[in-house]
Amino acid sequence: MTSARATAPITPADPGVTIGPARPEDGAALWRLARDAGELDLNSPYSYLLWCRDFAGTTAVARDRSGRPVGFVTGYLRPGAPETLFVWQVAVDASHRGTGMAGALLDALTSRVAAAHGLSRLEATVTPRNTPSDRLFRSYARRHGAAVTREVLFPADAFPGASAPHGTSAASGHEPEVLYRIGPLTN
Repeated sequence: MTSARATAPITPADPGVTIGPARPEDGAALWRLARDAGELDLNSPYSYLLWCRDFAGTTAVARDRSGRPVGFVTGYLRPGAPETLFVWQVAVDASHRGTGMAGALLDALTSRVAAAHGLSRLEATVTPRNTPSDRLFRSYARRHGAAVTREVLFPADAFPGASAPHGTSAASGHEPEVLYRIGPLTN
C-alpha cells in the first residue's frame, strides 16, 4: 500500500472551509454546483443523490462555515484496478474558484482513499479544451512526484451523433475524453 502524498497537501485559502466525505443530503447541492460550473456533463439530480450515498467514501465535499457545499470531487475505485481512483467530476462554486480549493479537494480525497484502501494511481478524463482541469491534474502529479500519461479514452465519435468539425460529436457537441493516468503515487 502506498501513500498518495509526497508533499504537504494544499489547504483551502478560506480557513472556514472544511473538507470531508459526501452525505446523501449533499446530492442536490452537488447537482447545482455541477450545473453552475458550466463545463461539466450534467447528470440527473437522482444520480448525485445516489453518488452521495453509495460513493461517499470516494467523494470529497468542501463546506463553508454554514455547512453549505461549495465544492466537490467525485470518484470511485476502479473494479478491475482497486488501487486506482478514477476522478469523475470536480466542481467549485464561483465564489471559491482560484483559491486552490480544487487542489485541496483532490489532495484530501486521495489522502483519505489511500489511508483506507491503498492508492497507487489516479485517473481522470479531460476534454482537450478544458485547460483548468489539465492544470489541476498536472499540478497534482507534480505535488505527488508522479508521472502523467495521456491518451484518448473515448473519441468524439463514441458519443451519440455523427462527427462534427473540431473533434466534437454533432449531436452532443462532445469533445474526445482524454485519459490522464497519474502514478505511481509515492510516499
